[in-house]
Amino acid sequence: MQSRIPIALIDVRTPAEFEHGHVPGAFNLPLFSNEERVKVGTTYKQVGREEAILLGFDLTGPKWSGFIKRVLEIAPGKKIGVHCWRGGMRSGAMAWALDLYGFEVYVIRGGYKTYRKWVHEQFEKRYQLLILGGMTGSGKTKILHQLKNMGEQIIDLEDLAQHQGSTYGSMNKMVQPTQEQFENNLAQQLKELDSQQKIWVEDESLTIGKRSVPNPFWHQMRDSALIDIKVDLQQRIASLAVEYGGLDKGFLAACTERIRKRLGPEQTKHALVAIRENRMEDFISIVLVYYDKTYRNGLTKRNANQVFSLDITGDDIATYATQLLTFTHTIPVIEQAQN
Repeated sequence: MQSRIPIALIDVRTPAEFEHGHVPGAFNLPLFSNEERVKVGTTYKQVGREEAILLGFDLTGPKWSGFIKRVLEIAPGKKIGVHCWRGGMRSGAMAWALDLYGFEVYVIRGGYKTYRKWVHEQFEKRYQLLILGGMTGSGKTKILHQLKNMGEQIIDLEDLAQHQGSTYGSMNKMVQPTQEQFENNLAQQLKELDSQQKIWVEDESLTIGKRSVPNPFWHQMRDSALIDIKVDLQQRIASLAVEYGGLDKGFLAACTERIRKRLGPEQTKHALVAIRENRMEDFISIVLVYYDKTYRNGLTKRNANQVFSLDITGDDIATYATQLLTFTHTIPVIEQAQN
């Protein structure tokens, strides 16, 4: 499997199949609509293969010139890759038509099913992970991207999952990909990194919103060294107040209600009042008690010999990242893993 698609790739499965999960960067050129595929499948089961093929030709007949024109837009050099679910009739039919027109066509052997097998194999590989931990509001995601700017390898799981992890994590705007697409995107990013060099990953729960980190990869995260950055509480509160202060109050209140049992009725009431009165720092202070406790509990489940604390000082992300990199060179277990 190439780390990058060397030529344009078209996925001739239905829009519903493509939306559920696809190769990152592929173009959807469905041979059948969602409804048409159901008709063909039903005919295949109830009548037979030949009748299903004839129905398929009836359904696609008027579409062929449109298919070819679209592929010319995608691949003006007339070189194209094609796949369906298993590399069967749908991709075969499209490949035949494009070849007839003069395209150099490559049918992906085994189709999307084989690609998904490759995706799962990526999570079984061993990586030199280094986990960036720290309580909510420590600026971990910003530090992660500063590390990338400084030439470090990173995986931003929250970006891939389109969620920031907490009950407020959708930020009232982000839409999560399907679980399958989350996995596809993660596998693609892992493939593009050097597995023999350290890869920074932010500390996460098994679930990020409604998406789950693939188990083999998550267990690697749990078994890897973690640097627990310590940032002043007031600084964290101020940062989170800016980040969340502009969000819709109804959204913040609804999210707070979802953690009522964990916050407790009294603290929930105070948090909701603070939201209504636009006292964002007070609201943040209340909910941080819960999130800080959750984070500390998570740390206790790690191997204590793999957790290293670093007090972060200064007031800009570049300084934080520099301190972090300097600190990694003082930790024997990390140095040994890289050598």
